Amino acid sequence: MGMTSGRALTSAAAALLLCLTAAGAAAAEEQPVDDTAASADQTTEINDRQGWEDETDQPLRNGLSGICSGPQTWYELSSKKAYHVPSWWNGTKYKDGPGGNMSVSVTKSGTISLEVSGSGEWSAGAILAKAKTTISVKVSGSVTVATGHTYSHNISKNRYGHLQYGSWGYKVNWKKLQSVGNGCGAPRELGHGTAVLPTSETGWKYWETTS
Repeated sequence: MGMTSGRALTSAAAALLLCLTAAGAAAAEEQPVDDTAASADQTTEINDRQGWEDETDQPLRNGLSGICSGPQTWYELSSKKAYHVPSWWNGTKYKDGPGGNMSVSVTKSGTISLEVSGSGEWSAGAILAKAKTTISVKVSGSVTVATGHTYSHNISKNRYGHLQYGSWGYKVNWKKLQSVGNGCGAPRELGHGTAVLPTSETGWKYWETTS
């Protein structure tokens, strides 16, 4: 009788261990870890990309995720816009003029980070992972900016020049969807919003104003 009880306890312990292992794996899948920070040594400096930024959102095509494949959730990026993500701290933005030449440099280091906003449910790590496969592998959760990065630019006569340091990244519109029933029907929306995504490409953006 003692041996039978011991075998029962061993079987119960093994079953509990399998359950805990499966639960841990599921938790890891539901909460992607953002380990894609780019240091200053990993960045590429690209200054003054005239005409690079998009004025309007550019539609993105998504696959047929969740169609007739049973209960599941997934993310879609419906549109993207090339966007210079500015560094927000002092020492990375300058104005000079009218006319002449301006020479600037990053005087204070800092970090430009992924920003997500919206309603409902979302995971910033999952949105970042989707952007890496849909938009660019250069997208990062955060980008470290070091001091230096000196740059000069001529200013048109009677105009004022502006230089802003930042990351040449993207703005995207995202949705989190969930299939209903067997997944063959229209999915249910769990959340939606926007995200600003920096990349490992950093540099100065230049523009001019009349005052």
